[in-house]
Amino acid sequence: MIDTHAHFYDEYFLNDLDLHLNDLVQSGIKEVWLPNCDSNTLLDLINLTKKFPELFLPMLGLHPTYVKDNYLDELKFIKSYIDDTPNLLAIGEIGLDYYWDTSYKNEQMDAFIQQCNWALDLNIWVDIHCRKAYADLIKVIRKPEFKDLRGIVHCFSGDASEAKHCIDNGFFLGIGGVITYKNSNLFESIKDISLDHIVLETDAPYLTPVPYRGTPNSSKYIPLIAEKLADLYQMDLNMVIEKTTQNANFLKNYSGIE
Repeated sequence: MIDTHAHFYDEYFLNDLDLHLNDLVQSGIKEVWLPNCDSNTLLDLINLTKKFPELFLPMLGLHPTYVKDNYLDELKFIKSYIDDTPNLLAIGEIGLDYYWDTSYKNEQMDAFIQQCNWALDLNIWVDIHCRKAYADLIKVIRKPEFKDLRGIVHCFSGDASEAKHCIDNGFFLGIGGVITYKNSNLFESIKDISLDHIVLETDAPYLTPVPYRGTPNSSKYIPLIAEKLADLYQMDLNMVIEKTTQNANFLKNYSGIE
């Protein structure tokens, strides 16, 4: 299984790395994809992927909630590492987030579009963070200049119509622990979406699935997410694992990584 989105460079993991690496082995997790946040997380992320290149794959980008007055300097710093980062999988996590603050809405949009163009220039995909901003996200990915843009809408939280717009424009939906929450409406949004368009993720150490909600999340909980999807779709668990892993491998191959 592949965790397509986890912050394994977080202090929670680095403080007891051997233990957490053993958890991955025991849980059957063969890869963890690491999305960047800003300049402060970049070097820890890169160091981890260089130390364990068969386990961790890097995504470089500026997270929308880290877009502030200095965002152009942040973009310049991150971009300076792109050519020298081995096995660069994607540009991410990038996107739009209007949940906490909209004072940098224009800057977020500019950073998002710039980074989408990075991905096109590099022939790799994008890992998108979107919260309370799906209308604007869909406007961007439907632009003619982004018709060849591909990627994942990480931690998908839109409605059924937004889900369809995303997959129709060539994007996979990242599904994580939220699918296990009792009051979540997520499955109502994706129930008509084929597994052909879904990948598994944790967003660890955040968004821990039931029954471990309230404790730090880990990539080792990917099997719980797969089991919940198998139950909701009324499908064989092995089929869910096989299909979502196949989707993840498609994205790896898209970026030229074997």
